[in-house]
Amino acid sequence: MKHFGISFLVTAILMGVAGWWGFDRGGMSGLLTALWITAVLGVMEVSLSFDNAVVNAAVLKTWNAFWQKLFLTVGILVAVFGMRLLFPLLIVSFATGLGLGDVWTMALNTPDDYSRYLTGVHAEVAAFGGAFLLLVFLNFLFDEEKELHWLGLIEEKLGAWGSEGLSILLALLAVLACVSLVPEIKKLSVLMSGVIGVAVYVAVDWISGLLEEKEHDPTTGVALAKGGIGGFMYLEVLDASFSFDGVIGAFAITTDVVIIMLGLAIGAMFVRSLTVFLVHKGTLDEYVFLEHGAHYAIGILALIMLASVKYHIPEWFTGLSGVAFILVSLWSSVRHRNATAQ
Repeated sequence: MKHFGISFLVTAILMGVAGWWGFDRGGMSGLLTALWITAVLGVMEVSLSFDNAVVNAAVLKTWNAFWQKLFLTVGILVAVFGMRLLFPLLIVSFATGLGLGDVWTMALNTPDDYSRYLTGVHAEVAAFGGAFLLLVFLNFLFDEEKELHWLGLIEEKLGAWGSEGLSILLALLAVLACVSLVPEIKKLSVLMSGVIGVAVYVAVDWISGLLEEKEHDPTTGVALAKGGIGGFMYLEVLDASFSFDGVIGAFAITTDVVIIMLGLAIGAMFVRSLTVFLVHKGTLDEYVFLEHGAHYAIGILALIMLASVKYHIPEWFTGLSGVAFILVSLWSSVRHRNATAQ
């Protein structure tokens, strides 16, 4: 439980703030409602981002202690306050031309207007996040250096035949398909958002390869990543792609931006704690297909985000689809471990 101690402490503090906010607005009834909704949003965020934690852990386990601590300290501030609060405010500010102060006032005093502006740019954000996450999945699928293949021969052949160029091609085609689903007035903005999502992935991947420090394992001689600003940027953009979908989904539960921020912040803290737990316990080495399941969950999430520019897909389906892949990959890992032991 030591890995989750800080998260429980932060949860107690934020739940206290949520209770005070609800009581100030609606008395005892408002207090109870605020506590309940905050708890629901925290659980929703964890369910939507569990696969994010697994992928984060897969990257972090190769980093040295400095970059791990930086991601789990500075990174959590960016995740909680940057992506769950500031990022949506910036988007509404850009869409309306208002200053951040005016947007914050709108969010507090006229949350329905704030929600309408935020959901009004959902198609653009979904195209950006969907394209980025699709590349995360495809580049994992087409990685010929993977030694274990969850889908056996199929995945092995895809790894041998695929390439980063094919990943980019498929992502761009997915963006074009996404553009065909939106009204004429939205086509250009959605296309630009999707292309920017692809460009950001390529740029971050290039910077990561350029700046990433390397060290060699003395036993195997294999070069291991010690961490770097490029990898840090990659994980933050990945988190942003996950988090905004949660922000949009939260407005289906409440329009109170303070409660949304508090609930999603609690979820983000537990996702970070889960990441630390997976790294320190060596869970990914013990359950070898867990990383595979997380990436397939990301692939499904990417397709859901791209389809959501036209079709409403319930948040419970998005969350459960990711959890299903994680559970199946966990079961496969146990079977593989038992077979190897025998």
